[in-house]
This record gives sequence, C-alpha cells and structure tokens, in this order.
Amino acid sequence: MSDSANDPVKAYLRDIGAKGGRKSRRSLDPAQARRMVAVREARKAFNDHYTELFWSAPEDMTIGEAEVPYVINQLKAEGNREAFLEAGKIMRLWKTGDDSCH
Repeated sequence: MSDSANDPVKAYLRDIGAKGGRKSRRSLDPAQARRMVAVREARKAFNDHYTELFWSAPEDMTIGEAEVPYVINQLKAEGNREAFLEAGKIMRLWKTGDDSCH
C-alpha cells in the first residue's frame, strides 16, 4: 500500500476539494440573478404546462431569455388561475424597463 502523502489520487482529491471551498468568482448583480431565476421558472412552467398551454410549440423548444415573454403571455392568456399566478411570479422576477410581457 502506498503512503497517503505520496498517493496521486489522494493529492488530486485534496486539490479539487480545496477548490470547492473557495468563494465563487462569478459576480451577478441582483437584477441579473433575478432574470436567471425567471428563465429557470419559465422553463419549469413550460415543461409543467406543455400539454395544456404550449402544445403548439416544439416539444424540444429551448426556453431562454428570449422566450420568457412568450411563456408569460401564454400562461396569462390561456392558463387557469394557477398558471396566471405563476406568470405573475415569473413577470416580477423578469421585470426590467420594457413592457414586452404586459
């Protein structure tokens, strides 16, 4: 059995473990972070309501920033009360200076 101080696997695991404990270098301002959450919530809503509200869209459609207003509008226009409230939640996260979701 090799000495643990000279074991390359243990040294590698020790190094990558140390990196995980360091603070992330990525910096997002609060508006960017909210928009990221809005995109994630829009993706979830698209997948959850696909058969009722988004059936005409391609099933493998990728929901990114450009598609968030579409998801919000579909939830508001075609969905039930639950979908309407979900649209409001996404819209509050997405809010910027434009009115593309209203």
